[in-house]
This record gives sequence, structure tokens and C-alpha cells, in this order.
Amino acid sequence: MSTATPTDHRPGWWYRIDTSAGGLALDLGLYAVSAAFAAITAATSTLLPHRAWGGIAALGYLSAALVAIGQLLLRRHRPGSPLVGLPARWLVTVLAWTAVALLPLVWQSVQRAAGRTDRAQEEVLVVEQSGQRLVETGTPYLGPEAIAALPPGEQLLGYTPYQPGMALFGLPRAATDAWWGDARVWFAVGTALALFLAVRILRRPAAGSTSVGHDAALLRGAQAATVLPISALTLATGGDDLPVLALCLLALALAATARPGWAGVVVGLAGALKLFAWPVAAVLVIWGICHRAGLRVAVGAFGLPAAALLPTLLVDRDALVENVLRFPLGHGLVASPAQSPFPGHLIAEALPAGRAVAAALLVAAALAIAIRLARRPPRTARTAALVCGYGLLVAILLMPTTRFGYLLYPVAFLLWAPALDVPGIRQPAREDGK
Repeated sequence: MSTATPTDHRPGWWYRIDTSAGGLALDLGLYAVSAAFAAITAATSTLLPHRAWGGIAALGYLSAALVAIGQLLLRRHRPGSPLVGLPARWLVTVLAWTAVALLPLVWQSVQRAAGRTDRAQEEVLVVEQSGQRLVETGTPYLGPEAIAALPPGEQLLGYTPYQPGMALFGLPRAATDAWWGDARVWFAVGTALALFLAVRILRRPAAGSTSVGHDAALLRGAQAATVLPISALTLATGGDDLPVLALCLLALALAATARPGWAGVVVGLAGALKLFAWPVAAVLVIWGICHRAGLRVAVGAFGLPAAALLPTLLVDRDALVENVLRFPLGHGLVASPAQSPFPGHLIAEALPAGRAVAAALLVAAALAIAIRLARRPPRTARTAALVCGYGLLVAILLMPTTRFGYLLYPVAFLLWAPALDVPGIRQPAREDGK
């Protein structure tokens, strides 16, 4: 059994920055830079839900930064004070998430329920409409003929480029027009529950083993999924990616604590919501094979998404194919609005046959990752998280159609990875018997 600590794998420069002043220096930097980002968003964003988020979140981040300054000053004079320790930093993180994500989310939901039509991104409407269709027709998807019959300005909203499970978050809106029926409220509930379970699992080391470094790494990973602007802004204004991300982080936590079957079930739930979880599922299955648990992981990881797809396939096969295959691949009746200026998009737009070039680069990157996994499969959950993080980062940068907000996945996976070296946990037996 390995006795390595989480910080053994960190680059020296990152370890020095992360642990400076007991982690408070980086906390201050995170909150201060985030406050500036939120203020700029409030002043300059062309998306009205983003502007509304920025106005509230800037004050929340600024308050957290002032608390961090107070903690730094107190640490200088009273370094042993409980107000500067790890529990206090956890409390500030929870309060900051409440202020910069949950409060703006609830405020926008209340305003929307009162009649404001500019207090939600389009994905919120899409998920809620898919929930309504699920109740009425048994499938969350419109067929190609139904989408074509919509007015040109409404055809984009007719598409639901998610897996069938995502429609469940739209069911409350089908029952009520109250603010708590907003899909974002339930995205937040699902996210909070999954993150709470993940943190609780990783903070319960075996046989009384403890590690301050591990708990500090876990806090940093939790901050990436909650208070980092790319996560907080997404949850408050759109939100559909956050429960998917949180479930993937929970699956990695279960893998790190030697629960391969449950890891497969949880990542399968994420895969039943959105395609972004499928690469994570594949990596976890390979991790499971290394520990003679590949089948246990695969049953949940691939079985649950398949079970979610089957009813919609039986109800309307053409609608399923149009929404989850043709539209994301750029062959729908309208183009996806996801046009962030990453290399793949720039290549697709600027070069002759640019989309083919971008697609070739994406395939080449996928083959390189596949070869890496075949030659050096991930034997630890930490390595699996790093593979997911770097792999998704490359994919997001090279996809011709993508969003800036998708970066929350690789950022969270990479910052979550150090917390997956759990002290005192024995992993399942490896195939080589080591």
C-alpha cells in the first residue's frame, strides 16, 4: 500500500504558491481576481444574465477577499488562531459559494418568475421545455419535422442536445411557474448533494489516518467546482454542466476510496445527463480493468446511459438522432451558437477546408490519448483525473464548436486530482498482483 501524500506529486512551484501563508495567500488571490472578473462582467457583458450575476457576485467575492485579508493579518499576529485554520477556510468557501452562485441564482429565478425574460440562458429554457415534452409525449426531443415547422428564430430552442436524463431537471417547471421550479434551482441541489458526498467520502480516511495536506488539496478542488467564476457564473445563469461535473468528481472520489462499482454507477448517472461524462466513464473503466474491476465499473458507466436512451429510442428514434447526434455534429437545421474563439474554431473558420482540418486534429489528439491509455493505463484515481483533465482540455481547444464555459471540466478535474491521493486507503488488487 502506498504511503505517498497528495503533495508528493505536485510541481514545486504550485506547492509553494498553494501553501503560502497556510493557503490564505492563494485564497485572497482567488477572491480578489474573481471580484475583478465579476465587476468587469457586470459592466461589459453582452449577455444580460451574466451582467446580473456580475453585479451580485462582485460584492460576494469582494467580501470574501476582505475576510481573507483579515485572516492573513490575524495569522501574522496569532498563527495558532482557529480563525485562520483549515475549518475557517472551508467556512469562507461555503459562504462565498452562497454569495457568488446560489444568491444570484435564486435572485434571477425570482425575477424570472415575476416576468423578467432576460434572467436565464437559453439552456435553462431548453431543459425546462424538454421536461414538459417528457411528461406530454414520453420523449424530451422534438423530431426534425417538428423543429422545421417552428419559426426560424425558435428552431434553435427546439433542439435538446443533452442525454435524456437532463430532462428530469425540467420536470419541476412542468408542475409550477414558481421560482423554485426553475431548472437552475435543481441543478444547484444536485450539484450541492454530489459535492457534499464527494467531500465527505474523501475526508474520511481509513484507520484514523489523517493528512492536513490532503484536506487542503481537497478544499482547493472544491473551490474549483464552486467559487471559481467559471463554475459560479455557469451555475447561476445556465447550470446544466454543474451536476454533470459534480457527479464526475464524486465518481473519482469513489474510485479513490476503492469503490469501483459505485464509481461506475455515479459516472453512469452523469453520462445519462450529458455526453461530456462519457470520456470520464471510459477512463474509469480502464482504471477499473487495472484493478480487476472493469466489469463492475462498466455495468453502471455504460449501462445507465443506455437504459436512459432506450425509452426515447423506442418512442421516436429520428428525434433522438436529430438532437443528440446531428445537431452536435453540425448537421442540424440550425448551427450551434457555441462559437468560442479556441484554436479548433479559428481553424475551422479561417482555413480552406478548415472544419476538416480541425476534425483531423481532434481525431489525432484522440488517438494520441488512446495510445497513452493503452501503454500506460491509469492505476490510480488521481492519474485518471489528470487524464480526464488534460484530455478534455485538448478536446475543448480543438473542437470547431465549443464554449468557453466548458473549461470548467478540465480545470476542476486537474485541481481535484491531488485530493484523490487518500491516506490509508488500499486500492483493489491489480491484475499484476502488486
